[in-house]
Amino acid sequence: MRKSERLFQLVTLLQGRRMAMTGQALADALGVGVRTVYRDIQALILSGVPIDGEAGVGYRLRKGFDLPPLMFEMDEVTALLAGNRMVQAWTDPALGEAAKRAEAKILAVLTPAMINEIARLPYRIPNYDYPERETHGLLRKACELRLKVKIAYRDMKEQESERTLWPLGMVGWGDHWTLLAWCELRDEYRNFRFDRIQRIECLPEHYPQHPERNLEHYLTRIVGVEDKQKPA
Repeated sequence: MRKSERLFQLVTLLQGRRMAMTGQALADALGVGVRTVYRDIQALILSGVPIDGEAGVGYRLRKGFDLPPLMFEMDEVTALLAGNRMVQAWTDPALGEAAKRAEAKILAVLTPAMINEIARLPYRIPNYDYPERETHGLLRKACELRLKVKIAYRDMKEQESERTLWPLGMVGWGDHWTLLAWCELRDEYRNFRFDRIQRIECLPEHYPQHPERNLEHYLTRIVGVEDKQKPA
């Protein structure tokens, strides 16, 4: 983590709390040593951030200090928090922790009136036991790094097979996730439910970029829909 990002997170942690936080608590939250926190606190104070500290109590921001507002509308906040909590509940642990950090940053820049509104939001996302969390994390990394994976799979007819796949994308259907992949065994696109994957191994081999074996090609040319989630 870069120092600038760590300093921002430090201010965010302090701003999001009414009570003081000890140096050790801040260090644990940031994943750094307590001496690093002491140095960062000193750097923030020297730059003009009004942080008060007391031995045996901890650190807190003086009232009235605000980070520059992002000017969210309330419906935007609702959308961000609902989506964020779905990520925490339905994806892998690492992405869930990233979502928690993002939520803390969002809450830190909201007005007091918006904070009061959040308590009345109608959305509740149960964080149920999702047994495929580790599979989700492995496949997410395989998609990002273009790494082949080898799986043992049991289909809807209870037939078992072993496949080497090119993981291209993951699709959430509400009650389950599927992996879109290029299957070397069938030499074509295939979808695989996470809960039917019996065993999975991430291989050290990268699959090549291919103009007719990728997520956008599958959606636009095979399925015939526009990839609306592709960055503009």
